[in-house]
Amino acid sequence: MASPLTITTLPPSELVALLVATSFAAGLNVYATVATLGLLAHAGLLPLPPALHLLASWYVIAASAAMFAIEFFADKIPAFDLLWNALHTFIRIPIAALLAYGATATLSPWEQLAATVAGGAIALASHGGKTAVRAAVTPSPEPFSNITLSLGEDGLAIFLTWFATQHPYGAIAIVAVLLAVIIMLARWVVRSLRALFLGAEREVASSGG
Repeated sequence: MASPLTITTLPPSELVALLVATSFAAGLNVYATVATLGLLAHAGLLPLPPALHLLASWYVIAASAAMFAIEFFADKIPAFDLLWNALHTFIRIPIAALLAYGATATLSPWEQLAATVAGGAIALASHGGKTAVRAAVTPSPEPFSNITLSLGEDGLAIFLTWFATQHPYGAIAIVAVLLAVIIMLARWVVRSLRALFLGAEREVASSGG
């Protein structure tokens, strides 16, 4: 019987569903997504392609889990979460694109490029949607709404990554609905991303002063 880490025969439709779900999850919390992928591979629930076998390394899993623990608290601190999420615009999206690139290494170069661009774009939409929702609740003087949203985002990232390995078409349906909502609110999302960087810039300026 082949090891789950050497199976590379995921049906194309299931591979697409998995990539869409994990790209969206990475846009919410990339560390939780990477750690979950590695643990699922060890549990025999996910056949990683050769280019992504590194995710199943206990060193990668441990590092991702440690960063997830840091983000778990950092993302719930008012004001500091602005800096954290602004910085992670340049982490979540590239890693999602790299995951898509590695997962499609056996496809043609054009198909791999398309998958890479799509993975980054989906992560950008997810990250933007997360930012937009946060922007709506951040002005609230009480911290509980922000904390609840952060917990929900963490849980959704882990759930989507796992759910895609068990019910890939169900996972892609969930992501499709969420992406449709984000696209309909695209103008709000763009304004929120702009406000995120402006807010982060003000926080840096105030801390430097």
